[in-house]
Order: sequence, then C-alpha cells, then structure tokens
Amino acid sequence: MQLLPVTLFSVLLSVAAQADDCLYHLAPAPDREGYACLRQIYTQPPHTWPTPHVDKDIAWQELGPLPERAPSPPGNPFSEAKAALGERLFFDPILSRSRQIACASCHEPDLAFADGRKVSFGHDRQAGRRNSPSLVMSGFTRQPFWDGRAASLEDQALFPVEDPLEMAFERDELLRRLNADAGYRQRFAEAFGADAIDARMLRQALASYQRTLVRFARTTRFERFLRGRHDALSDEQLHGLHLFRTRARCMNCHFGPAMSDDRFHNAGMTYYGRKYQDLGRYEVTGRAEDVGRFRTPSLRLVSRTGPWIHNGLFPDLMGLLNFYNVGMPRPKPTAAQQDDPLFPTTSARLQALELNRDELKALRSFLDTL
Repeated sequence: MQLLPVTLFSVLLSVAAQADDCLYHLAPAPDREGYACLRQIYTQPPHTWPTPHVDKDIAWQELGPLPERAPSPPGNPFSEAKAALGERLFFDPILSRSRQIACASCHEPDLAFADGRKVSFGHDRQAGRRNSPSLVMSGFTRQPFWDGRAASLEDQALFPVEDPLEMAFERDELLRRLNADAGYRQRFAEAFGADAIDARMLRQALASYQRTLVRFARTTRFERFLRGRHDALSDEQLHGLHLFRTRARCMNCHFGPAMSDDRFHNAGMTYYGRKYQDLGRYEVTGRAEDVGRFRTPSLRLVSRTGPWIHNGLFPDLMGLLNFYNVGMPRPKPTAAQQDDPLFPTTSARLQALELNRDELKALRSFLDTL
C-alpha cells in the first residue's frame, strides 16, 4: 500500500473535517453558510476533495476534465485524414441498403449523438428494442453496446450496418458499392495509402471519427468548473456535486473523467417474464449472473440524452432519480419462478438513499451541468 505524503494527508484530513462541518449546514435544507463551506472545499484541486462514498471493493477514479479526444489503440493510430473520412461516412446513407439511413440517423449531433426516441427505427421503419445511446463518450468504453457484444470501437462499427433491423446491408455488398465510388476510393487512398477499400479501413475510419466526439462534452459547465472556472456552478449545482460524491453513492458506478466504470450491472429493469423483457449481457455471455446486466453509460451530457435506460422507458430524468432514490426495483420471483436459475438479481450497489426533495433537485441540477 502506497502511503500519502504527510502534507497531502494533512490536507485530506482538513478537507474531511470541513465537509463534516458543511453537512451540519446542508441538512435538512442548505443555508448560505453551508454553500460557502462547500465552495471553499470544491475550489481546491479534485485530488483534495472529500473521499466519495463508495463500497470498499470499488477501484474508483477521481472526476476530472476530458482530453481533446479519446485514446486510440496501437492498431489504429489517430490521423486527421481517417477521422475526416469517418465523419463523411457517418453522415452518408451510402452505408445502408436503402441509401436512406446513415449512422447519424440514430445518433444526431443536435441530440448529443443519441436520437431522442425510446428505441430507434431502421430498415423499412422497423423498430429496434433498445435505446440509442449517445456516442459522445463511445471512445472510452472497452466493450461497446448496452450488452458489450463488440470487442472494440472498431469491432462495433459494422454491427449496425449488417443488422437486418438497422441498415440491413451485407458487408461484401457494401464494399463493392464503396469501391465503385471514385470519390470514396480517392479518400480511402489518401487516408490509408491503399487502392482498394476493405472492411478494416472502414472500421478504423468510423472509429477514428467517434473518438473525436468527446469534444462535444468539453464545453459544459462542469468542464469549465474542472478547469478552474469555479463560478461555473451555482450553489445548488455545487450541492448536487457533493451529493453525487457522497450520500447519493453515484461514484460507485460513475467515476473518472468518463463518469462510468465501463462495467455491467443489473439495475432492476430486466422486466423478466414480462413485456419489455431484455436479458442484457446474458445474451452475449450465456452466464446466469449476467441476466439483466447492462453497461454503465457515461453521465456526460446526460440531461440531453433522454429518454433513459436501455429501453428508453424513462422520459423524465427526475423520475429516474426517484427510482434510484428508493434503491431501484427488486423483483420477487413468482411461485413458478422459485427455482429459475435465470431469475435476475438487482445489484447490491443500488441502495435506498433517502434523499429529500431539495437534495434530489440539487442532484438533478448538477447532472444538468455535465
């Protein structure tokens, strides 16, 4: 175990004492002295902020500002040419069989690269079964999609193209179409130095563009606050930040600059044996413990990416916070399900929080800054 320097350790003890004093003035309703106390604490560097309330086994990371773009893997080093080509492809319906659907059809820039629908529609207006997540932070996940069925961002790129409910295009047909387009042949040659377009290049170009989308989350109030503009958050939003880190237990799953643990959890919304049933991660792994688990989404731009959860059934963010406040649903098996090995269990990370109305309002106000 690495010991903290004496000076830093002393600072952390002092901050912890200040935080306890703040709590006296924040409950049951915050007052001016409580707000001033919080502002004094959170104008310090993040590594001195009060330790978040997380379970002992959580390897959490401190919140922090975002980089200019998501990191690229060694097999696909970033280049402006690849990213520009990926952007052109992202907005071009040439990738769909019908020539009517582009990646941007379900991931619209004006909607934080989500689409504002419960579930998206695709080829011949067929409805999918899951909500389109924002792609702004997609470059920070190891296993894309709600169920993590892709091994990388590059691997993810052609799943929607080949899905019969989405763009409904065979890979070989798509490559023939692109290779028949002189403009695309030239652009791929400039980006990759090759005469013919193949699936690897297509994946790498799309992934390279997606790694630049983080820039859309770098202009928020919270980013300005993290970069030293401490007047960027109101008193209520600052209170929400403190709750996010402490009594609301949000940093059990939402931490680091990406504000996600990039893991899979059952939040009690499996609808097992009912309408809207979705077994989540289990459909990829076949492991009973993965029934109902979905990847933790980043909270960056969360107020703009509704409706929420994997099937878009929450149209109101405050309604979702109310569910988290009571610890989320914990379904009980029926008599017929008593011995069902696949009956899902809500994650123990989720606990009743007992936040009052003002605290929930402050937490929501903080989420609006992300």
